[in-house]
Amino acid sequence: MKYLRLALHLFAPTVLCTAALAESASNWPQFRGPGGLGIGTGKPPIELSPETGVLWKVDVPHGHSSPCIWGDKIALTGLDGGKLVTFCLSKTDGRELWRVAAPAEKIEGAHRIGSPAAPTCCTDGERVFAYFGSYGVLAYDWNGEALWKTRLPLPVVEFGTSSSPVVADGKVIIVADQDVGSYMIALDAKTGEEVWRVDRGEFRRGFSTPFVWSHDGMQELVVCGSLWVRSYDLKDGKQRWTSRGMARVSNASPIAADGMLLVSSWNVGGDEDDRVLMDPYADFAAANDADKDGLLTRDEFPTGKIKDRYSQIDADKDGRVSKAEYESMRGMFAASINQIFAIKPGGSGDCTETHVVWQQNKHLPYVSSPVAANGRVFTMKSGGLASAYDAKSGSPIYQAERVDASGDYYASAVAADGRIYVISQRGTVVVLDATSDNLKVLSRTDLKAPVFATPAIVDGVIYIRTDKHLYAFRAQD
Repeated sequence: MKYLRLALHLFAPTVLCTAALAESASNWPQFRGPGGLGIGTGKPPIELSPETGVLWKVDVPHGHSSPCIWGDKIALTGLDGGKLVTFCLSKTDGRELWRVAAPAEKIEGAHRIGSPAAPTCCTDGERVFAYFGSYGVLAYDWNGEALWKTRLPLPVVEFGTSSSPVVADGKVIIVADQDVGSYMIALDAKTGEEVWRVDRGEFRRGFSTPFVWSHDGMQELVVCGSLWVRSYDLKDGKQRWTSRGMARVSNASPIAADGMLLVSSWNVGGDEDDRVLMDPYADFAAANDADKDGLLTRDEFPTGKIKDRYSQIDADKDGRVSKAEYESMRGMFAASINQIFAIKPGGSGDCTETHVVWQQNKHLPYVSSPVAANGRVFTMKSGGLASAYDAKSGSPIYQAERVDASGDYYASAVAADGRIYVISQRGTVVVLDATSDNLKVLSRTDLKAPVFATPAIVDGVIYIRTDKHLYAFRAQD
């Protein structure tokens, strides 16, 4: 009996660990699922169609947030009747279980194809956290009861908020990179009280979601921003390392695979053969400052790529560009780099020269984040151009191969069961074989509706949000 008790004592942690892993495998707790990796579970369908293989389909308010799934419930956000709402659906049949409106006094502006309900909810299993740039962070239990609310300043960027919150180490992390006053804040997940705050004033507008990189028995918080990617200590927000190599605006979110951190970044003006160059302020002002007041209005900018980005150069949005604002943007255009690159662990300080393992600077995605599977990292460039690289070496497996699904790609790639799922803005779902050494398209499905939200894959069911509906697809028996 003594040996039986000993065996049970030794075996118990294994049972608990296995149970925890099984529970985690059935959830999609944040943007891009467990760990932010975009890796789903089970065997989702290869062939999808609005007419067949639909487990259920329900109407949802307009929004770009992705499903956050825990147990038998799905949390989403949307804009309905002029109000920003967090709502919960049954994972079984899609019926709405509860809906709560955020007490936002003013709805922030968004890009013409954007949404003020873009950040995806996250959960620690007990609480679900919603973030709106128009209000701040709100915490609910899974029955819809409000637990706490923390107001945050309205972001200074006309395209709206997009970066999703993540929860780690008992903290809800918010990255608010904007044109003026960028910062990152950690809130206590139980109370909403501020735990630490990091000034990111040198960073301009950014839209990527922070990433918790787990490796070598530790975790570090990785944040992509303009020109730099940085790592912070989750405990206190202190910087661990930094690396150059980013575009001036960060859209895609990082991932990790095979011991590497993988970062993708592209924006207008960062390609060497299409770089946007700005004259020094003195020369530009001498030629264009018509009233010689030392400030530049939009009308004083000549037509072209620089004038097209006047709202970005005018950081404080007062309708006049100062020398400091002009030179800041000039420097960003000059230093920006478009690339996908890999960073190995263990860096400190500026580790660009010591820890960047490989780079590729062609055929890059704009907003869509990469996904890794089968030792490879996959990207989808707007226009329907797929690329795959060896995650450890960066060697191309294939590059810029057409999947015959044109248009922009805003939803990020996800993977499950040896397949990659990507969706165009036009609503074409493309399924790729993640194991082939050549591009192999397994299926294409036209949902006949716009898609901006990244799908979720849990237990073989893929959840896809269009502009008006949430679909749950599963393989037919």
